[in-house]
Amino acid sequence: MTSPEPAESRTQTRTQGRSAQTATLAEIAREAGVSAPTVSKVLNGRADVAPATRSRVEDLLRAHGYRRRRAEATRSPLLDLVFHELESAWAMEVIRGVENVARDAGLSVVLSESAGRLTPGRTWADQVAARRPHGVILVLSGLDESQRALLTSRSIPFVVMDPAGDPGADVPSIGATNWQGGLAATRHLVELGHRRIGAISGPSQMMCSRARIDGYRAALETAGLPVDPALIATGDFHHETGYRRGLELLRRPDRRPTAVFAGNDLQALGLYEAARELGLRIPEDLSVVGFDDLPVAPWVGPPLTTVRQPLTEMAEAAAKLVLALGRDEGAEAATRVELATSLVVRSSTTGPAE
Repeated sequence: MTSPEPAESRTQTRTQGRSAQTATLAEIAREAGVSAPTVSKVLNGRADVAPATRSRVEDLLRAHGYRRRRAEATRSPLLDLVFHELESAWAMEVIRGVENVARDAGLSVVLSESAGRLTPGRTWADQVAARRPHGVILVLSGLDESQRALLTSRSIPFVVMDPAGDPGADVPSIGATNWQGGLAATRHLVELGHRRIGAISGPSQMMCSRARIDGYRAALETAGLPVDPALIATGDFHHETGYRRGLELLRRPDRRPTAVFAGNDLQALGLYEAARELGLRIPEDLSVVGFDDLPVAPWVGPPLTTVRQPLTEMAEAAAKLVLALGRDEGAEAATRVELATSLVVRSSTTGPAE
C-alpha cells in the first residue's frame, strides 16, 4: 500500500466529468526552472517574486489546470466587491444587497473601484490573491484571462453582476431583463399617444445599455413608428450627461420629442433640469421615463415613472451565488441569471399636448 501524497502536492481538475492533466508543485517548479517554494509563493500571492518568474509559473499552473483544494485554502472573512465606478445612489443599492448577505454570513465587504475601466488592474488581482476572500463580485466589470486564471488557481470564486459585455458561458453572472425594460418603458409612452419619442442611452460598450436601446427600438417598430437616429443621444448614465443630451434633444430646430426614455434615473434627473431650463413642464410638455427606480425616484417633482431594476435583489443573488460556489454548491447550475424588471408608473408621463 502506498502512502497518501501531501495535501498540497497534487491536484486534479475535471472537465465535464473527465479527469484532466495532473501535476505536482515539484513538477511545475522543474518546468519553470524555479524552486517549489517559489511556486508556493506565487500560489499564495506573495509579492517577493519577480514579475517574469510569476508570469512563467502562472502560465504553467494554468496549463496544468492547477487548483488548490478549497479545504486547504485559508480564507479571510471577506467578500470583495468591485465597481468600475463608485459614485452614485445606484452603487449604494448594490452595496446594501451585498452587505445583507455578508452580514448574515459573518463576513465583511471590501470595496474597490477600477476607475472607469471595465477590467481591474493587475495590482488588484495580486491583492485579492494575497488576502484570499471568500469570493469576488464584479459590478459592470469583468476579468481578463490571466486574472480569471489567478483567482481560479487560488480557489477564489467570482461572479459578475450586470456584466458590461458577454462574460462567457463559463462565468457565473447575475443581470436583469434590460431589453424587456426598454421595451416596457417605450411601449408605455406609445400607448399614451406619443409618436416622437427620444432616448438617451448609456455607454455603447455596455451590454445593458445596448439591450435597453434595443428594447426601445423594438417597441417603436412593433407600433409601426420610425426609429429616428436623430432622437437617440448617447450618454454615460450620469446626471450631467442627461442634462446636456437633454438640452440637445429639446432644442432640436425641427420638432422636438414629446417624450424621452432616459436610459437610467440619473440621466432622467438631468433631463428634468434641462426641461426646467427651457421652460418645459413635466409631464404636460414632456413625458420622461427612467430606469433603475432609485430611492429618490418617488420624491422628485414630479415623481418619476421608471423601470424598476431589482438592484438590491441582484446584489443579494450575486453574493449568495459566490458563497455557494465557494462551498462547491451549485457549480453546475452557475450560468447567467436574469431578474425581472417592471414598469413603475408615476407622475412624469401623460399623453402628448398636441
